[in-house]
Amino acid sequence: MATAVSSTPLVRVDRISKHFGEGETRVDALREVSIDVYPGQVVALLGPSGSGKTTLLNVIGCILDPSSGSMELDGEVVIENGRWLRSNLRQLRLDKIGFIFQFHNLIPFLDATDNVALVLQLAGADAAPARRRAVELLDYLEVGHRKSAMPAKLSGGEAQRVAIARALANRPRIILADEPTAALDSKRAGIVMDLLRKVAVEQEAAIIAVTHDEKIFDRFDHIFSLRDGRLDSEHDTSRAA
Repeated sequence: MATAVSSTPLVRVDRISKHFGEGETRVDALREVSIDVYPGQVVALLGPSGSGKTTLLNVIGCILDPSSGSMELDGEVVIENGRWLRSNLRQLRLDKIGFIFQFHNLIPFLDATDNVALVLQLAGADAAPARRRAVELLDYLEVGHRKSAMPAKLSGGEAQRVAIARALANRPRIILADEPTAALDSKRAGIVMDLLRKVAVEQEAAIIAVTHDEKIFDRFDHIFSLRDGRLDSEHDTSRAA
């Protein structure tokens, strides 16, 4: 496994809590969870349904408001005492975070290149440089030969590589993945995880994945296990290359 390339975390979650509802209907989804994730690391969030792992991923992804706690992303304190320090969360996500989902969610009427380029254009890039960047990423992820293919013509593994390219389009150093291999067989799941490790190491990125997929557990540097909204255990699986 790869080891961290920096002593400064890219993601620092400090006593983050999240509850839904009040009084007798209150549900504590997260209870003072603290984790650090470093450049070059690929880490997993594990736990049974209702343990809080998806809620935590959504807080880190700046999608869900926390109830209390603080968070730092790529050197910037973005939550302090449960309050956002930025008003434009959409821009924060564009600046710092890439998302990969269980189902690739590619736009069916755009080819592979345009699926990736669209993210750049939404961020303000012109069409030509956006397409050049998209092709570079598809080549980097070894799927450049499928750059003109429509999503329906891609294999599951190819579609997930295009989705990873899309997540990398704006050069985020924090990649959040929600069950990224659940729809893939063992071979394709291994290929996708190897590509994510390549991204983490070569781009000094932090990759955090929610997963139940036992066939990829050995691909992670660190595993955080949650139960009932609390950090139940941590397991460092990294070793010297």
